[in-house]
Amino acid sequence: MYTEMSAQVRAQVRLRELILSGELPPGSRVAELAIVERLGVSRTPIRAALLRLEQEGLIESLPGGGYAVRSFSERDVSDAIELRGTVEGLVARTAAERGAPAEVLDEARAVLRDIDQVLARAALDDESFSRYVELNGRFHVLLGELAASPLLAREMERVASLPFASPSAFVIAQSNTPQARDMLIVAQDHHWQVLAAIEAREGSRAEALMREHSRIAQRNLRAVVQSQEHDRMPGVRLIRKRG
Repeated sequence: MYTEMSAQVRAQVRLRELILSGELPPGSRVAELAIVERLGVSRTPIRAALLRLEQEGLIESLPGGGYAVRSFSERDVSDAIELRGTVEGLVARTAAERGAPAEVLDEARAVLRDIDQVLARAALDDESFSRYVELNGRFHVLLGELAASPLLAREMERVASLPFASPSAFVIAQSNTPQARDMLIVAQDHHWQVLAAIEAREGSRAEALMREHSRIAQRNLRAVVQSQEHDRMPGVRLIRKRG
């Protein structure tokens, strides 16, 4: 069972990479047998990985069997980001109103201090952006734990798995822009403010801050889609431009 599950995870990760890198472009057919031959993994974990990627929304089942890589309208992605902001806002308000576990607050503060160290550099290289993505993801997971609600934490995880709705979905794509570091500094200020609001038991303020926090991702979405480099960016090619 453990070996089979590990094979499923590996297949899922590899398939996601093929899609986001453009090796499997939007509209291309993803046949189970072809993927088995390509990845050298048995059919059972491949089938499970394909089902998982369908749940994530990266592929869709075809009437005649098999799957196809999906593309997304700009509105699809915007709605997914808005949904994440709504759920995270609810989580932040719940954490503030119920009172967050002290040990989780301590861990969240430690993560934010680590992010402060990353952003203290005058210029951020690829390693710095990767480190930010790792820490940012950890902070958002801890936010789910602050509400002490397994149900809300699961909903946060589900929403973040929607295509391009994760907290750092557009960070790497924006890493080469002059405004990238400034945008991360603003996002980090939101992190500290929402944590302070939760500690102060200010539910409405905590919720409003997380809703506003998602607006940064909305701005990043617009910037990336409008960029002249849009078609060269891994993953972003799945997003259809308006018009």
